[in-house]
Parts: sequence; C-alpha cells; structure tokens
Amino acid sequence: MCETARATDLLDWYDRHARVMPWRVGPAARAKGVVPDPYRVWLSEVMLQQTTVATVKSYFERFTRRWPTVAALAAADDGEVMGEWAGLGYYARARNLLKCARVVTHDHGGRFPDNRDALLTLPGVGPYTASAISAIAFDRAETVVDGNVERVMARLFDIHTPLPAAKPELTQAASQLTPSVRPGDYAQAVMDLGATICTPRAPACGICPWRVPCRARAAGNQADLPRKSPKTAKPTRHGIAYVAQRSDGAWLLERRPPKGLLGGMLGWPGSDWSDAPAPAPPLDAYWHSLTEEARHTFTHFHLRLQIEVARVEAPTMPSRGAFLPAERFNPSELPTVMRKVFDLAHGALENLG
Repeated sequence: MCETARATDLLDWYDRHARVMPWRVGPAARAKGVVPDPYRVWLSEVMLQQTTVATVKSYFERFTRRWPTVAALAAADDGEVMGEWAGLGYYARARNLLKCARVVTHDHGGRFPDNRDALLTLPGVGPYTASAISAIAFDRAETVVDGNVERVMARLFDIHTPLPAAKPELTQAASQLTPSVRPGDYAQAVMDLGATICTPRAPACGICPWRVPCRARAAGNQADLPRKSPKTAKPTRHGIAYVAQRSDGAWLLERRPPKGLLGGMLGWPGSDWSDAPAPAPPLDAYWHSLTEEARHTFTHFHLRLQIEVARVEAPTMPSRGAFLPAERFNPSELPTVMRKVFDLAHGALENLG
C-alpha cells in the first residue's frame, strides 16, 4: 500500500472518530474553514508534555478562561500563573510558558510564527512542539512524533530497535507517511490512533484503519512493540520540610529559586534534597516531628520528606520565607509534593490546638 493511500485511510477514519478536545478544531469544523488558534494549540502542547490528556483538560480550560489570549498570559503575574499550574508538574514548562508568551507578544506582535524554524527560536519550544504547532495550527507538512506515534510506527513497520535508541528510526518512518494534504488533521489522527486503537496493551487491531499494511500484525508480535531498554532504578533522596502556622492562621512559606525543581513555586522552608546537612529551622519554636513522611516521585528520583510542624505566636520574624495570611493561602496552588506535606501537617497542627 502506498503512503498516500495510508494517509487517506487514516484521515477517513479520523473524520469519523476524532477525539473531542477543548483545544482542537475538529475535522468537520476545519473542513468548513474554521482555523485553529495557535495560542490554544501551543498552550495545549506545552501542557501535554509528560502529562495525560485527562489531567490537562481542566487545567487548559481554567487557563484559557483566565488568560484567553497570549497577550493576556504575557501580562499575567508570575506567581498567579505558577499557582494555576500547580499539580501539573515539570514546572520549568510554566516558567518557559511565561517567557514564550512575552516574546510572542513583545517581539512578534502577539502572533505566533507560522513555520517550524521560526517557532524553534521561542523559549521552551523544542523540535516536537515546533512541529506540532506548525502542523496543527498552520497546516504545514511537518512530522509530529509523540509516544503514541512512536508506538504506531514501531508496529506499522515492525521496528524492533528498543526505545529510546529507536527514536530517529521511528521519526524517519513517520516522515515517509506525512501527507501534503491536511497535514494538521493527519498529525492529530496518528496520535488519536495510538491513543484509542493502537494502545500499549491489547491493541484493537480488528478495527484499525492500518491493519492491512501493519507489518507487526502480520508477524503476530504487535503487542510486544515498541521494545524498550531496561530502566535504571531511581535513587531515593531525603529532605526536611518545616511547616509553621501562626496563631492568627498565617502560614510560613517561601518561594523556591527560579531555576531547578519546582522553580518559582511556593513551598515550605526546608532542605535542598541532597546529602548536605539539614538546615536550621526557619524560626525558634517548639518543633514536633511527624512519624509519617511525605513521599513523592520525580522523573529521576524518589523523595521522602521528614515533616516538622510548629505553632507560633504573632508577630514572629522567620530567618527565611514569610508568613502568608490565611485568607490568601490556597493549598491547591502548591506543587503536588508540597500539598502532600500540607495534608499531613495540617491534621497534626489541628491536634496541637
């Protein structure tokens, strides 16, 4: 089967089965001339990095209600954006989100560049994101390869090279199929195929539009692909978090440095999650050690945090951080690991009276 026929079969399937996404212009609307908003395409692609569609939907809807345009996002307060991002993880994305919005607004008149090379000059926009925006927002024939597409290509071409070494080979295979007609719809169609039909486990080959040309299906090994290199065991790091609440209800918080894990996010004063000696408490108080630790897993390591809690009188001057009034404190704006600390510490502080 030729590449054109494969693309046509997939697009026919997509026209009937495209997933409905809050950031997507569906094939029927696109056929009527509705053009995708590059801002919404870019925002969704940044949010979807390392994050599931189910998780992203609510974040995307809140972001676009609050900041409906790239100019509105560019003018937003950094802390408010980081607060809205809390829970999505990979916080460097949020910092780059603001940088990119400001570059687009101030240097490009509020309009995203319409080609891959120019998009690559924007902060936080890498090869995948540039290709996705170029194809989906501007209908350019760029090859878009995410995890779903890698899986589809590994099976379609029966590629046994394990990931991540197979990435160039899989991208080359995908580039052979990218059509010049409806490339934006095609890019989303391949991702939808991987997400709904060519799934990691128990692929539904019987209803797949590419079941005939699929080499892995013919060989009977589709469920074994793509192969993956063994993962190295993640190390475990330890740290300490100091949670202090003042008698007037205010909480002691500090904003983390702009670079590094959880950069720019609010959190509890504590250690830097290394083998260095634990820092002194941020203020003099009677600290209570909790028996339960806050546990969290990052991309490259597991973290276990010892929690120390204290109730203090007002006014109190800490050596680091600042007290945030109770009416301005929203636990949901904390990154996930800091929210885990809060959930454990809050109950303990209530018991202290």
